[in-house]
Amino acid sequence: MTAERPQFNADVAIVGAGPAGLIAAERLAAAGCAVTVYDRMAAPARKFLLAGRGGLNLTHSEPLERMSERYGAARPALERALRAFPPAELIAWCHGLGVETFVGTSGRVFPKPLKASPLLRAWLRRLAELGVEFRLRHRWTNFTDGGLLFEAPEGAVAVKADAVVMALGGASWPRLGSDGGWVEILADDGVETAPLRPANCGFRVDWSEHFANRFAGEPIKRAALSFDVSRARGEAVVTREGIEGGLIYALSAELRDAIERDGSAGPLLDLRPDLSQDELARRLAAPRGARSWSTHLRKAAALPPVAVALLREAGPLPDDTAELARRIKNLPLKLVVPYGLEKAISTAGGLRLDQIDEHFMLLRRPGAFVAGEMLDWEAPTGGYLLQACFATGVAAADGALDWLRDQSSREPVAGGAARR
Repeated sequence: MTAERPQFNADVAIVGAGPAGLIAAERLAAAGCAVTVYDRMAAPARKFLLAGRGGLNLTHSEPLERMSERYGAARPALERALRAFPPAELIAWCHGLGVETFVGTSGRVFPKPLKASPLLRAWLRRLAELGVEFRLRHRWTNFTDGGLLFEAPEGAVAVKADAVVMALGGASWPRLGSDGGWVEILADDGVETAPLRPANCGFRVDWSEHFANRFAGEPIKRAALSFDVSRARGEAVVTREGIEGGLIYALSAELRDAIERDGSAGPLLDLRPDLSQDELARRLAAPRGARSWSTHLRKAAALPPVAVALLREAGPLPDDTAELARRIKNLPLKLVVPYGLEKAISTAGGLRLDQIDEHFMLLRRPGAFVAGEMLDWEAPTGGYLLQACFATGVAAADGALDWLRDQSSREPVAGGAARR
């Protein structure tokens, strides 16, 4: 990937070695900038590697217009970046690194190795060829006049830079690097943020002790979940504390907001979305003879033990087959609190979008650009998270190049300051 831009004699500091920071580093280095990436962890892209353990869902194959809708209120701020670096560009970039992709049955796009490590290795080789340098175990602590201040193993390190791209992530999975510590720093600098909240997360349910002990870790397959006007299909997993999985993540933003507003949320779980309630009632009305209800439900409705136990969690099984069919199709769940940021896949909230211009530059800090999950947007899983991280990383890099070009037309840019 080469940005069609003039060559620059400029030093740029990237803060954060996740996908948004690394793609910005590549874009800037390809344009001739001397780029140094700083990260507080001992190795780059730790969360990216963790995401790859589940297959690394890079993006989605649906039309861009539909994809843009997935970002909700943040769509106006992100759409330009998504159109400039759409899924096709991300897929082509991946192929350019020698990693082929494929489209799954759900429309999601994955690298053929189904993990992040081969892609990351090829990416780091390309960055090395472009001259990108890394300063690891460097935690950003503040701005300075003309640069940044880091805490490193050797102590405080001051860095001068002609431009900065900040891609510090949100606060989910903080042990992998993104702990949200930047919020306080930006607040002290007068930059406004929205509270960081868990997104694509599980929820606590007050299961009975017997159910939690017996079924923790059991999947709930081929189910559907409804809440207000939203409905999703997929798979969930019972945990000792509650419930999680793709089916839950699909509606997690609405469920989280409802809990914050009302104290709890009550979605309805459909354990047999492929059958109508009338058809279920007809099957359940078949004579069960000496069979227990559990056996009858398994035989007549193809419900596994975990599903039968979920029905019992809602109260004694009704004798009336029509009422039992209704419960199978509309099983109430009471979600009492979302899992914390340490277990969430992603983060809602962050740097408010009215604090940056259309080029992703901080209004209060000319020459400082922001990308990735630290911005105030959220999206469901399915490739939308990485797509927006890559797209905003490219947009921030291109914004930095435009800004540097504008600065160089006014006065010479002094290169060589950021490298130590």
